[in-house]
Amino acid sequence: MALLSGTIGFPRTGPKREMKKALELYWANPAAKGAKETLLATAAEVEAQAWRCQAEAGVDLVGLDGTLYDQVLDFSHYLGLLPKRFQHLSGLDRYFAAARGAPGAPAADMSKYFDTNYHYLVPELTPESGPTSPDWSLLLDRVARGQAVVGVEKAVPILLGPNTLVGLAKGDFARSEVVARLVPAYRQLLETLKGLGVPEIHEPILTRDDGATLEADFGACYASLAGAGVPINLVVYYDDVSEATYKWLVQLPVAAVSLDFKGVPGNDQGCHTARLIAKHGFPQARDKRLGAGLIDGRAIWADQGEAAAMLAALRARLGPDQRICLQTSTPLQHVPYDKRSEEGHLPAALLCRIAFAQQKAQELAGTVATLRTSPPGSIPALNLGLWTGAAPTPAELQFKPELFFRSEAYEGRRGRQPCFPPFPTTTIGSFPQTPAIRRARLQFKKGALSPEEYRERMAAEIGFAIGAQASKGAECPLVEALGLDVLVHGEPERSDMVEYFGLKLAGFHFTENGWVQSYGSRYVRPPIIAGDVSRLEPMTVHEYLIAQGLTTKPVKGMLTGPVTILQWSFVRTDVSRKAQALQIAAALRGEVEDLQAAGCRIIQVDEPALREGLPLKHERWAPYLDWAVNAFRLATAVARPDVQVVTHLCYSDFEDIMGAIDAMDADVLTIENSRSGNEMIAALAASGYRRDVGPGVFDVHTPVVPTVGFMLGKLRSYMETGILGGDATRIHVNPDCGLKTRKWEEVLPALRNMVLAAKTAREEYIIQQKAGEGGAPVPAATAQAKAGVAPSAPHVMAAAGEGEGGKALAWWFY
Repeated sequence: MALLSGTIGFPRTGPKREMKKALELYWANPAAKGAKETLLATAAEVEAQAWRCQAEAGVDLVGLDGTLYDQVLDFSHYLGLLPKRFQHLSGLDRYFAAARGAPGAPAADMSKYFDTNYHYLVPELTPESGPTSPDWSLLLDRVARGQAVVGVEKAVPILLGPNTLVGLAKGDFARSEVVARLVPAYRQLLETLKGLGVPEIHEPILTRDDGATLEADFGACYASLAGAGVPINLVVYYDDVSEATYKWLVQLPVAAVSLDFKGVPGNDQGCHTARLIAKHGFPQARDKRLGAGLIDGRAIWADQGEAAAMLAALRARLGPDQRICLQTSTPLQHVPYDKRSEEGHLPAALLCRIAFAQQKAQELAGTVATLRTSPPGSIPALNLGLWTGAAPTPAELQFKPELFFRSEAYEGRRGRQPCFPPFPTTTIGSFPQTPAIRRARLQFKKGALSPEEYRERMAAEIGFAIGAQASKGAECPLVEALGLDVLVHGEPERSDMVEYFGLKLAGFHFTENGWVQSYGSRYVRPPIIAGDVSRLEPMTVHEYLIAQGLTTKPVKGMLTGPVTILQWSFVRTDVSRKAQALQIAAALRGEVEDLQAAGCRIIQVDEPALREGLPLKHERWAPYLDWAVNAFRLATAVARPDVQVVTHLCYSDFEDIMGAIDAMDADVLTIENSRSGNEMIAALAASGYRRDVGPGVFDVHTPVVPTVGFMLGKLRSYMETGILGGDATRIHVNPDCGLKTRKWEEVLPALRNMVLAAKTAREEYIIQQKAGEGGAPVPAATAQAKAGVAPSAPHVMAAAGEGEGGKALAWWFY
């Protein structure tokens, strides 16, 4: 058959978030009788349901997707590549320790997966890394179950390729050498799979800048894998490949090459895969299939006949005998499960224009059925040589240049802003979303609480959060107050940092069940941008005024930045991402004005998705960074010189965009740092970064509570980088990210220890400054000795330790 349909991945959540519930139940008591068996049974049923719905939609080839937490972690686990600190554990204990941490073993670093909002667990490799007793049993079990559900002919095993696995890793190692060590283990797996269909090997690494340099590694790798005698479908997605890469990629000894024809939704630079095929063709060997990723795997918009028109163009260019498999451009894990769950929630006019994963499977099968039965030439073909799918930027979207600049340069305004003692303490914004908060939100949505009653409930939660943070002696039912320097209201009213703002902006629509996995059991409901964006009314001033009225300490105004709101939404594809970001920025600008008019002196505008939106190819960076930075500046430049603008970046590598971070012109930069070490701090120091910084001192995605010693070691290590010339009054102390996913019984001891660590570091710093008066600065070790504290030691997480006053504190919570 010359034309087929196929999937390369599907939501792993379950239609009703069954996997989230199963994981959190297991983590609550993993030692309980039958806990493991219940988790694995739920995962098997969720996977079977996904495969079944794809087969029932008429898809010819069903990718056997599935994971308990993360597909990259899966392959590190299968291959025995997890770090030594987890090797005292086994099975699921080891697997989940890498994801969430364990006593004495910090979790693996987490980073954004290419340019998506999905987070993966970063492999840690060394020069000696290689497979250690590879165990493919879980994957082989999935294949056997998939064949039982959809049949041997339809079931397609999915493998993360060795080049991508190594390319996503961190550490000091030779990539080619480690890949070469992994290849025999992959070949062993392929030989086991022989006769079980055409496996997909996913290698999205080829869409990145360095894809063109991997020809030798890919050539050697796939020459060896081809020796297993198993036909392989090599799948590349998230963008086009470079022209140089395309030429050798399609010549590899594989049975199929699958490519992304859609790229990033709303991208004004488009995707050039069609142009590459128009120019260079595709191997004419009858046994090599082209996988055409024409149904958008990242956008929720329904196909409007474009896939059929492109297939017609491909058949015209490559000939009627060319074997083609119509596929999604990326795995469907980036879109919700089934739009039928939104009937009655979304406007009918919008619902008919969108397609979630189940509908996209139907689009695949339906488009292929149409092509199979249509006479040649009956479907108008697109122009392969011209088509990119680029989205336009409206010419009328222009702003005056002065709107992008603060009224006073940083050097002049910093002295007019709030100042603090050395190592000032704060948090990133959110506090635990407790069952009581969720219950109140649900009651409000169902009409059981009036708007006034709901506001009163949230005001009470804000009061608790302020009480917990404020100076010692403040009343707090659960704990002696922490004594933080800069407070937050805790965001109890926000179910999600993007959804909250979208609900208050024109142009956004919201689903009821449109959940997408961000990582592990953390799911998000991205809003849908379906029209022009504008602010309807003040969005955060009410909550700020409540919080600030309860304390004399400064309370931060908390906003999500324009690029992050854009990146974490389902964007329009009829206008460019740039246009949408600037519209959002203009709306946020009004909110900044209202906050400062209400007396707010510190306004935090989070942009954790800044790096995530960076194009995968360096040659396309400049236009993106230009509009992304301008969007942030448009939103924040209205701040008066005495108002401090803070931003937060996390879970990406930012070292290569230091110029853009500096150009954002924020007064304080807070960053995730605890899992990834001090690479970002060292890079900031090396670049001469001159604004205040707040490197995270503990990981918020693990239930392990860090010790005072661990965080004190972190603070000492920051000073050792030379950042800001060692001026501790400008080094802020905060967690990595917001604390909404944690429990109060985890958050309170963690923050208490953080404040104690800052207090000790502050005392050391003051002693050092006094000892150095009139002469050269005193080395840190000398100052520490004078202070009577131990020098920096290896940083470890403890299962138990001593709290203030010698009281034993329990660190491990589930």
